[in-house]
Amino acid sequence: MDRIQQLFANVPEEIDAVLITSSVNRQYYTGMRSSAGILFATRRQSYFLIDFRYIEVAKRTVQGAQVILQEQEGREQLQALVRDCGVKTVGVETGYLSVADYLKYQDFLAPAEIAFDNRVNDAIVRQRMIKSEEEVKAIQVCQDVADLTFTHILDFIREGVTEREIALEMEYFMRKQGAQDVSFSTIVVSGVNSSLPHGVPSDKKVEKGDFVTMDFGAAIGGYRSDMTRTVAVGQVDEEHRRLYDTVLKAQTAALAAVAVGKVCSDIDKVARDIIYGAGYEGCFGHGLGHSVGLEIHEDPRFSTICHEVCQAGMIMTVEPGIYLEGKFGCRIEDMVYITNQGIRNLTGSPKELICL
Repeated sequence: MDRIQQLFANVPEEIDAVLITSSVNRQYYTGMRSSAGILFATRRQSYFLIDFRYIEVAKRTVQGAQVILQEQEGREQLQALVRDCGVKTVGVETGYLSVADYLKYQDFLAPAEIAFDNRVNDAIVRQRMIKSEEEVKAIQVCQDVADLTFTHILDFIREGVTEREIALEMEYFMRKQGAQDVSFSTIVVSGVNSSLPHGVPSDKKVEKGDFVTMDFGAAIGGYRSDMTRTVAVGQVDEEHRRLYDTVLKAQTAALAAVAVGKVCSDIDKVARDIIYGAGYEGCFGHGLGHSVGLEIHEDPRFSTICHEVCQAGMIMTVEPGIYLEGKFGCRIEDMVYITNQGIRNLTGSPKELICL
């Protein structure tokens, strides 16, 4: 619960309590994963309301907060905490709270008022940008499983196998290696479908000369990994190879540019200038990367509009791509940990073009 105290150190004094209801932030502040629960914290004490399904686990898992068996929706319990703790203003996760829940908690927290602004949410986002040593280890474990999966799937991909079969084999293998879930819906696209950055695996069969792009990750203990590799089946023509080499060149240059103190939009520009300069302007339509942690897409972002400065402790993806509509595409993605001594690439899989 030191994280709660760190949070309060970065929000105004007039906010004397916070309400945490999202699953990712509940886990971040309590260490417990659950589909329900309410964390109510003041500057002196934290309370975790949880229903009967999770109460036994909560008693064993949650540290630094008083665990309370939640009665119904917890209205009377929250009102009692507000009254007993003398709370006047409660900050909430505006980035996660629906309008319906906001209106509900206005009633549940009465007579305290909810701060109608982003100050607490912004403080949470900034706190989660910097990963602890334990978080880095957890994410590395997820990435190790993903790297093993890439090595495994190279022997599975061949002419005639479908995108859906490749995706299913990858997910099955990750589970066998200890993954509790996939980080997100696995992307496997081939041939003409590889021009779709977030294409859905289909029954299309892999053909000779196809690019096969795989974007995937493993989730363990709530943390996630993210990587992308593009391989070829059989030999590819000069156009395919030139596109691949351009993506790899852009990624290599961007990785070399990542450092503490660098502006995120400037890192994006390094890769984008190489891709556009090679004649592919308009074919790289997404940001260069994003942070990863308890969620697959976290802040900050390597993008044209993110002016956040890189800090030690951030984990970021670097994933340039080129997509030729109706023809084919390619993306290469690594996940890196930024330190004061440089970056540590958490992704170990090879990146030279592999022709199967």
